[in-house]
Amino acid sequence: MKKLLLAKFKESFFAVLPIIVIVLVLTLTVAPMPFYSMVLFLLSAMMMILGITLFNLGVDVSLMPIGEHIGSGLVKSRNLRLIVVLTFVIGTFISIAEPDLHVLAGQISGIPNPIIISAISAGVGIALVGAFLRILFQIRLSRILAICYILAFILSGFTSKNFLSIAWEAGAVTTGPIMVPFVMALGLGLAAVRGDKTSEEDSFGLVAFCLIGPIITMLILGLFFEPSGGSVLTIPELFALGDIFRLYLANFPEYFGQVAIALLPIILLFIVFQLVSLRLRNKTLLKILIGTIYTYIGLVLFLTSVNVGFMPAGYQLGGSLITNTPPWALILIGFITGYFVVAAEPAVFVLKEQVEDITDGAIPGRTMGIGLSIGVGISVGLSMFRILTETSLLYIVIPGYIIVLLLALIVPPLFTAIAFDSGAVASGPLAATFLLPLAMGACETIGGNIFTDAFGIVALIALTPVLTIQFFGLVYRIKAKRAEKDIVIPVAEDSIIIYDKEENTPQQ
Repeated sequence: MKKLLLAKFKESFFAVLPIIVIVLVLTLTVAPMPFYSMVLFLLSAMMMILGITLFNLGVDVSLMPIGEHIGSGLVKSRNLRLIVVLTFVIGTFISIAEPDLHVLAGQISGIPNPIIISAISAGVGIALVGAFLRILFQIRLSRILAICYILAFILSGFTSKNFLSIAWEAGAVTTGPIMVPFVMALGLGLAAVRGDKTSEEDSFGLVAFCLIGPIITMLILGLFFEPSGGSVLTIPELFALGDIFRLYLANFPEYFGQVAIALLPIILLFIVFQLVSLRLRNKTLLKILIGTIYTYIGLVLFLTSVNVGFMPAGYQLGGSLITNTPPWALILIGFITGYFVVAAEPAVFVLKEQVEDITDGAIPGRTMGIGLSIGVGISVGLSMFRILTETSLLYIVIPGYIIVLLLALIVPPLFTAIAFDSGAVASGPLAATFLLPLAMGACETIGGNIFTDAFGIVALIALTPVLTIQFFGLVYRIKAKRAEKDIVIPVAEDSIIIYDKEENTPQQ
């Protein structure tokens, strides 16, 4: 356990470190911040690292095993109607516990948080049911995704203008650190319904559905609701260290209660499964209980540090950059921030190894990592460009996803599945907790509309990795075709003959 805890701490530290360094550099150069505001940010960053560490440890020890046990229990029932109903319930409950979702809902004024959380969670539940039925009936992933995204494009033409960017943000924010590992674990059990050679592709495609499901339900919600006002973020006035401690003490009770309510449905569902069908040993239950405590404490630390110090610092920094630097500097800083944040994301390392393995080294992990970092850097840079020019989010996401869906007709199906899942990998907790407040601070400082111009940054961060991996899939397909075309014939120790099947001639 100690080794695992240390490994999680290192992952969390190196994930948050780029933001700490960037904030310190900007504060000491072009965007000064009051001394005690900087102290609050650094303290919040340390608490955030500790929170993510305990949370990720708890996910590995408790939530993922819970997902695997529930998934296998559902499959053993062989009751399709029961599986569909419980899959919807599980998808809804797990989304309610997602910390990034609460961060997003808390930043939208004019609409009650429960309405936003319920709409997004229902979208995940419906999407998870659709993903399971696709696995069962062997429907091509790209075909279903094409229908879903076309529906989202159509709904975007009718939903409220102020709600549009929020809706497209919802999918990327929902596929966060609780939902993704839980759904992947659940998917391994559900994919075992068939257990044939395509089960690997099926287990990847689950998150792709959970990305688009909340977008559609939020676009529908936007037909009836519209946000109002401006940002709900406030910059606390601090004059001493005591003010910082009092700020934390005042906020801890709220998040202790909020996290307990969010985790309760998952725990109750697991208890029901344990009593009815699982009947796990006491040792396993004790391990899951300890992991759940880690998850609870980690989530409390994470949400408190984010809301008290991390997000206000991002908001304050965004406004300072607009005031003290030329417009092009905001775009450049956005690119640099996006590049280094995703480069340090632990889940990206897993994704790089994954792609290198399935391509037998044809796509090197290092090349994949650079491509993802550049892609996310461009996303954040484009988001800052949108703030300065008031460009609609649809002008970017619609052409982007059309290209992705066209590439899905060409690249191997497994690449499409991994590509859509990679959007969840890149749009980690730092996107919603720092980059979005940064964009909101810059937007409000220049007098822009945060709902149309600032929101959407996480949606773009989720889009570019999908494009990147689809392009790598295209490269892999071209290389595979060339390998089929050319037959290599060794003729001596120091020479070979490459037989070109199209020219029908050997070449020395």
